[in-house]
Formats: sequence, structure tokens, C-alpha cells
Amino acid sequence: MMIKMRAKYDLTIAYRIYPKVSKNPIVFSDDKYKLSELCLRSLKESLGDLRAKMIVLLDNCPPEYIDLFKKYFDQEDLELIELDGVGNLSTFGMQIELLLEQNFSDVVYFAEDDYYYLPNQFGEMIKFLEKNDDVDFVSPFDHIDNYKFNFHNYKSKIKFSEKKHWQNVATTCLTFLTTKETLKITQNIFKSYTKGNYDTSIWTSLTKYNIFNPFKLFKYREKPYFIAVFVKSWRYSFIQHLFGKKWALWTPIPTIATHIESEDVSPTLEWLKIINNNKY
Repeated sequence: MMIKMRAKYDLTIAYRIYPKVSKNPIVFSDDKYKLSELCLRSLKESLGDLRAKMIVLLDNCPPEYIDLFKKYFDQEDLELIELDGVGNLSTFGMQIELLLEQNFSDVVYFAEDDYYYLPNQFGEMIKFLEKNDDVDFVSPFDHIDNYKFNFHNYKSKIKFSEKKHWQNVATTCLTFLTTKETLKITQNIFKSYTKGNYDTSIWTSLTKYNIFNPFKLFKYREKPYFIAVFVKSWRYSFIQHLFGKKWALWTPIPTIATHIESEDVSPTLEWLKIINNNKY
């Protein structure tokens, strides 16, 4: 009888980090290092007992950022790649290539450096992904945009699994979980981001929400942005629109993580209270 060896890692994370503050985070708005440590520590605590391979893209980061990752992850689990300020678009493209080339795990995760995670909840995403055939992508982030904009006024499926409700949504950001196989099939859609596509446009191309009725967009009060999303989505992905699969993206309710930018935090939770209890 052939015995199947268990993979060493439950998932592989491609984590990109930049040493400057972007936008307006709800804490440490003038100290990216402290913000980075807060977010990284929260990710580590959220992983719990999961075995994660960390591939870190340090874009123009000083040496103390290397020490930061070594503080929270074992050396054997780390692959540190130092970059000379190549920028957001290039590092996302590198994430795609690195996650496709690695052989540490079938489950892969794209991570940005400004997300705060709730402890011991990351594994719920992996279980949800692996147990449901109609789940292609999972975001940890129950985005406020899903409730704030009329663009997201569509019929959505709901599932209950692993102590969470899960909602089928149109879009998210560029922090998400999937499988290596799914990423291989969809890589060209994601790579359009490096050529100027929006993250929102990428997701609408994949999920196919609101891409076939442009007249519907004109009744939305937020129409300028979403019309741009519509145009870019067709410009970069018309073949996917017409002939590609409709992929399913899911997010948890309540959330597992939040973007820490002040205008984007996930609803229902008192984030400042939660974060202040875990700042140091």
C-alpha cells in the first residue's frame, strides 16, 4: 500500500511589505514599523497551529524589518527577498510567480502589510476553501464597501461553516486565499494589475457581477469610480467576460481580518478597542 506523505506546510504566504505609511491607518499613522509589527503579530496569532511557509517581499525595507519577521517566524519557515523599491505593481506580480513556483503547499495566500487579524481564526478560511467545491477564493476581510455602495446591491449566496456565515461577493482587495491550481488558471487576469488594471476590476472580471449591464451603473451615486471599474474590466479581460468561468469569491461574517485603513475597516467590531488591547 502506498502511503501519502503529509505536506510540510498547510499554506504558503507571499507577504509584501513597504516601509512607508499609505493612506490613513487607524493606529500608528506616523510609524510604519510599529504598524507593521502589530499587523504581522496579529497574523501569526491568527494562524494558530497552522504551518505556514512565509515568502516575504521586502521592498526597500531597512534591516530592522528583516529582524521583525525573524522575531515571529522560525528561520526555516522564512524566505526573505530584499527589493530595491520596485513598487506595488511589481511586488504583486512577484507574488503570483512565487506562489506558482513554490512546492510547499497547495493552498496559497496573498498578504499585504496593513491587515489586522483576529487570533486563531485563519484556519477557518482554509477549512471553508477545502470543504466546498463552489469556493474558489476566500478573503479574510468583510469589506465595508459591501454595505456602503449600491454597486454591491445584488443577490448573494450565504453559507454557514466553521462558526461563520460566509457571503458570496463581487470584489475584495489583494489579500486573499486560493489554491495553486486556481491561481494557475486565473494568473493572467491577476497579472493585468501590473499593467494598470484595478483590483476591483480584476474581481468583477472573475466573479462577473455587474459587467454585462452598463446602464445599471448610471443609477449609482458612486458611478464615476464604478464606471471606470467597468471600463477597465472589459479593457483587460473581455475574453474572460465572454468565455471564462464565473469564479466564486467568499468573505466571512463576522470578519477574520480588517484592512487597517480608517475608511475601510470591517463593520460591527470595535477595532480601536480590539487593537489597543493588543498593541504591545
